[in-house]
Amino acid sequence: MAQDSNPNGAVAMPQLEDILRHPEDIDKIGALKAEYTRKKAAVDSQLREGLRDQLESVQRSINALAEGQRQVSKSKDELQGIDKLCAESQTSVEDFSQIDKLAKVQRNFEAVLMMKKGLENFASDLAEVEELLKEDDDDLENQPNLLRAHMQISRLRDFRDEAIDQIRKANDTSSEDTLVDYFQGLDSVIDWFDDHLGTACMNLIPLVQEGNPSMVVRLAVVVMNEEKNDDTVRALQEAQKDHKDLANRFKSMNIGPKTVRGYKEKFLQAIEFYAQNQFETTKEQFLGDPDILDKSSRWFFNDLYVVKQGMQQLMPKKWNIYKTYTNIYHRMMHDFLVGLIDDPELPADNLLAIIHWSEKYYKKMFKLGWKQQELQPNILDDREPELIRNWQNIIINAVEGWMERIRETDRKGFVERIPDSLDTNAEGYFRTRTLPDMWRMIHEQIVASSAASRSDVVEGVIDAMFRVLKGHQTAWQALLDEEGAKYKSRGGDEGLQVLQDWLIAIANDQIACIDDNNETGQLGYLSRFKQDFEPLVDPKYLASRAIPELDALRDGYVDLSTHCLSLFVEVVFAVDFRTTIPDFFTQKWYGDFAVKRITSTFEDYMSDYTPVLHPSLTDILVEELSDELLVRYLSSVRNRGVKFRRHVDPYTDKIKDDVLTVFAFFQKYPDSFAPIKQKWRLVDWLVRLLEAEKGPALVAEYESFKTEYWDLQLSWVEATLRTRDDFERSMLSAVKARAAELSVEMGMETIMSRVR
Repeated sequence: MAQDSNPNGAVAMPQLEDILRHPEDIDKIGALKAEYTRKKAAVDSQLREGLRDQLESVQRSINALAEGQRQVSKSKDELQGIDKLCAESQTSVEDFSQIDKLAKVQRNFEAVLMMKKGLENFASDLAEVEELLKEDDDDLENQPNLLRAHMQISRLRDFRDEAIDQIRKANDTSSEDTLVDYFQGLDSVIDWFDDHLGTACMNLIPLVQEGNPSMVVRLAVVVMNEEKNDDTVRALQEAQKDHKDLANRFKSMNIGPKTVRGYKEKFLQAIEFYAQNQFETTKEQFLGDPDILDKSSRWFFNDLYVVKQGMQQLMPKKWNIYKTYTNIYHRMMHDFLVGLIDDPELPADNLLAIIHWSEKYYKKMFKLGWKQQELQPNILDDREPELIRNWQNIIINAVEGWMERIRETDRKGFVERIPDSLDTNAEGYFRTRTLPDMWRMIHEQIVASSAASRSDVVEGVIDAMFRVLKGHQTAWQALLDEEGAKYKSRGGDEGLQVLQDWLIAIANDQIACIDDNNETGQLGYLSRFKQDFEPLVDPKYLASRAIPELDALRDGYVDLSTHCLSLFVEVVFAVDFRTTIPDFFTQKWYGDFAVKRITSTFEDYMSDYTPVLHPSLTDILVEELSDELLVRYLSSVRNRGVKFRRHVDPYTDKIKDDVLTVFAFFQKYPDSFAPIKQKWRLVDWLVRLLEAEKGPALVAEYESFKTEYWDLQLSWVEATLRTRDDFERSMLSAVKARAAELSVEMGMETIMSRVR
């Protein structure tokens, strides 16, 4: 068996199976029995003591209940005795009913006399109050007659209420109308007095600041008395609601104020009105300049300091005036700030100023003696994370809005070929007008996001910028393809030059984004972009997110620039050479100088656009011209009417002449000529396919060609073979059979992938 755990923390006894493991342990049984017996006795003793305490507690409770029941019975007997004495007294006193009747007559007579006197003196008393108020009109800062006027007005109001109440109890509507007319002048006097009191309430803070405690104290006395009267009226109304008959039997409960006048509530409203005027001024200043929120809100803390230091001792303690002011001011500040942040038109700078200011607010309130948890609700409803996201979204929306407007401006200028949409930089290169504006906007928004002093916020904005910049690249490419397709399909040259100018300008823009000059230290827009945000983001974000995105953007700018030049060349071929290319390899080709005309056109274009094209793009444009010409040249085997008469036509000499003409032009660009010359070796492969003998020799030529150019298209080979005057289907079958067996290693794409 095992000893149960001791709730008092005593060490548990070991299990017997752990103690009696060996035969010699039997000698321990006596000692163990004595130990267990001792512990059992101790536990039994504790249980007996606990049971005794519980029994004594229960007995005390029973005695208390019995005593309470006895007191209730005693009170019941005494009340029955009092009721019995009251009943017997009416029968024991002779002529009790007569005495009671005479007493009522006397009371009513006294009340009538009092009412008569009050009515006779009402006009003079009202005039006296008017005189007092007129004197105070000349000294509203001190109002020396405030208490006296209040006392007189209170007495007149009570008298009026009592008179009206008596008439209503008599159900005499005609007399009630007469009394209402008679007392009509009192209302204007009350309004006059309330204006005086309201003026004092609205200037409570200035009164304390100007050292006028007497006025503050007298104002507090008036409001306190009115508060006491309102409490009495409310209590009477409650009593009449639950015990109407009992309440009507007591004279003290039926005289005095009859209505709640709400001066305490008006007093609190005046505090709000005074602060509200200040808040309106603060709002106007803050919306004009978000940096002065702290300065424009200084009155808020000054007021609370004045209440804490100078007003508390002048007001009733039960009002807890400092807490009252703090609660009202804090709630109004909460409503003021929440109203601003919920305004969808609130500028981002103002929203950020509010977010940053909330921490200052609580620090200042702490200096005034208030902890943050004592001020409810939270000044911004604990919405700081949401507000930070909202502020971030404002910047992101601004970036997206700017980019959308820039995109639309570019689209309009490009599609409508608006001349002044293009510009030239200091070096004379074509550029779009919107590019500097776009990057300036991005710089400004990065600076704006840095005001949050939070790397996660900046990172969110930078992510959005990556997104819109990549979207800008994609939008440009789609628009370029859309406009270029119009010329490639119809072949017309209307507006062609403006389109080409745009293509050159857009290509230059992409280089401007990535053009870092190590010698001069001049950075491209993308590097300046990185330089702007790098100190503001987390190093992990920079390494894992930003650097790959920057690399992708950089590659995108290179690709888009190349795409512009490629499209430039495609449009040139579609428009300028639409009637020239179809003549290649036909009978007309032999006596024509088509390639020479093409290279002459190339020379004209290079002469026109080299001065306005970024130098780094010149070689790319030259290579694009060469590649497109080569592709068109090789693809011309599909032209209608092409037939190479191997033993009749001097096509090899003509092809050689074409290649030499091409080289004569492109060797003017030595940096590009070497790769161009290498690519034009493909023309030699064309000749070899045309010259190879049928059978194994032709198949061997194909195999060598395919091995060197893995992306050689079989369809082009077939088209080439069909142009031979000795073409037989067996030639094509043999090549196809070898193509099916041949396995070549795929590498980088070659120009043959474009020749189909």
